Amino acid sequence: MSNWEDIVARVEAGERLSADDALALWQQAPLWRLGELAVKKKRSISGDKVFYNKNFHLEPTNTCVFNCKFCSFRRPKGSPEAWDMSMEEVEQLVRSYEGRGVTEVHIVGGVHPEHGLDYYCDMIRRVKAIMPHVAIKAFTAVELAYMIRKAGLTIEAGLQLLKEAGMESIPGGGAEIFDEKIRAEICPGKCSSAEWLEMHEKAHKLGFDSNATMLYGHIESVEHRVDHLMRLRELQDKTGGLNAFIPLKYRNFGNSMSEIGEVPITDDLRTLAMSRLILDNVPHIKAYWVMYGKQTTEMALAFGADDIDGTIDDSTKIYSMAGADDQRPRMSVEQMREMVERAGFRAVERDTHYNEIGYEE
Repeated sequence: MSNWEDIVARVEAGERLSADDALALWQQAPLWRLGELAVKKKRSISGDKVFYNKNFHLEPTNTCVFNCKFCSFRRPKGSPEAWDMSMEEVEQLVRSYEGRGVTEVHIVGGVHPEHGLDYYCDMIRRVKAIMPHVAIKAFTAVELAYMIRKAGLTIEAGLQLLKEAGMESIPGGGAEIFDEKIRAEICPGKCSSAEWLEMHEKAHKLGFDSNATMLYGHIESVEHRVDHLMRLRELQDKTGGLNAFIPLKYRNFGNSMSEIGEVPITDDLRTLAMSRLILDNVPHIKAYWVMYGKQTTEMALAFGADDIDGTIDDSTKIYSMAGADDQRPRMSVEQMREMVERAGFRAVERDTHYNEIGYEE
C-alpha cells in the first residue's frame, strides 16, 4: 500500500485513484489535507458555485413490503403510524405549492404491496397536470424494480411508461451499500446491487438522469465504502448519467440497529472529501442538509460538496423520523444563500438537471 503523501502527489498531478490508493488515502491522510484536495477538485469542476433548488417532497406512503434494519420510516400495513395518501390528498399537497417558484417534485416512499406501475403513472400525470412546469424526480431503483416486475414488464418498457407519464429523473436512494453480504444483513429481500446498477444504467440509456447514494456509518467498513464508490464510478464511465452523489449518514433513532450509534462528524467530512476525490467523473457531491443538519452542511462545503439540495419546506419525514436534528426541515432561499456565502462560495439556483436558474453576484 502506498504512502498517503505519494498518493496526494499523484492526485494533484491529475491521476485517477485506484481502489488501493483510495483506501490508503481514506485511512491515513489527515482530514485537513483531504479537505484541501477535495475543495481543489470541486473548484476544478464547479468553480466557486454551490447549488440549491426550490423543491418539495411527496412521500405517498410509508407502508413497505421490505423491513430494512436501518429504516425508521417504514410502518407495516395497519399500523396507526402508517399512511397511504389518496390521489386527492396528493393533488391537494401539490396545489399547496402552486405559485411558489418550485422547480422539482421529489417522489419517494415505501414499496406498498398493493400499488403498481399504473397507479404511479397516474400519480405522475396528476402532478404534471397541476404543475406542468416542474420536473418530477421519482422512485428509487428499489421502488422501480418492484412496480415494474409486478407489472410483468421489462425494465425498459416500464421506464418508458413512466417517462411518457412525465417522469424526468431518478433519485439515488436504495443503493445502501453494494456489498451483498452487508446488504443481506441490513436490507434482506431488497433488490441486489447489480439490479440497482442495472436500473440506473438502463434509465440513463433511455434519457433519464439520476443521482446515486451510499448509506454509511453502520456495520460497513471503509473497504466497503471504497468498493461502493468504485462501482458508481464504473457506471458513470459507461453512461455519464449521474448528476450527483449523496452520501447518506445512518441515523440510529427508531430502528432495529439503534445500538450501533452514529459516526462522528469527522467521519462525515472524510466521507464527503473521499467521495469527491474518487468520483472524478460525477459532476456534483451533495451535502443533504436535512440529514446532516445546517451546521455540518456548512462545514461540508470545505470538504468538496457543491450542492446542498433544496428548500424542502417540511415535506419529508424520512430523516426526521430517524432522529435528525431538524424535525421540521425547511430552509428559505435567503438562509441557503447566507450559508453558502459564509463558507466562501457563491449560491446558484439550479433545476433538477443542473441548469442554472440564477444567482446573486
